[in-house]
Formats: sequence, structure tokens, C-alpha cells
Amino acid sequence: MNITISERRDILLDDIIDLYKANKWSAANMPNELYNALTSSHSLFSAWDNDKLIGIGNAISDGYLVVYYPHLLVHPNYQGKGIGQMIVEKMQEKYGNFHMQMLTADGKSIEFYNKAGFVKAGNTQSMWIYKGDEH
Repeated sequence: MNITISERRDILLDDIIDLYKANKWSAANMPNELYNALTSSHSLFSAWDNDKLIGIGNAISDGYLVVYYPHLLVHPNYQGKGIGQMIVEKMQEKYGNFHMQMLTADGKSIEFYNKAGFVKAGNTQSMWIYKGDEH
């Protein structure tokens, strides 16, 4: 395996959709919106096994104090190999000194993010209007 993490934005829509479908994320059902959201993010980190997209994560930020990480996913065939952690490390290189880093985690991702240094935000409760059904 030759894994690299990149901040490139010239990722093919089909590669993105394949990755989201492999993870059963409902955003794959809105391909143009997903593509535009990812490529318009403050930062976009992608993981590659040679020329195959195997992971992606994005950040929305004011660029100074606050960053929100909406998506981080790794192809199921590559999960458990440290690739998600590699993406988080790149995010921390860029945003580690920010006053507030936020994300929403559920299921197995809670343990992953705890290991990466994230903790439950006091007594806050996540709230949303969500059009997917995978949570």
C-alpha cells in the first residue's frame, strides 16, 4: 500500500460518489451538491492508494477561531489501517491551534474521535434537521 494524504481538489465526481456509496452515506444521493460542498470547503483532505481515492475529510471554518469537520470517511476495504487517523493528523496540522474544533460523531465513530483527542462537549446535545437515514 502506498497511501498519501493530499489537499488537492481535482477529484473526480465518480470517485467521490463511489466512496460515499461504499460507506452507505446518503449524501451520495445528491452528487452535485456533495461535490460542490466538498470542493467549496475551507479545506479538503483526501487519502489515496496510488490513484484510487480511499478516504476523504473536509473542514468548514472561519479561518481563525472555529472549525467544523462535517465529513470523514474511509473506504470499508481500508478501514482499521490508520488512514482516518492520517487525515485527522493533517487536519490538526492546519487547525490544531484553533479555539474550537467541532464535529458530530455517532456509533463507532465516537471511539475513533475519542482516540484522536476529541471529547464530548460538556452538556451540549447535537441537534439537526437531517435528510438522511443512516444515523
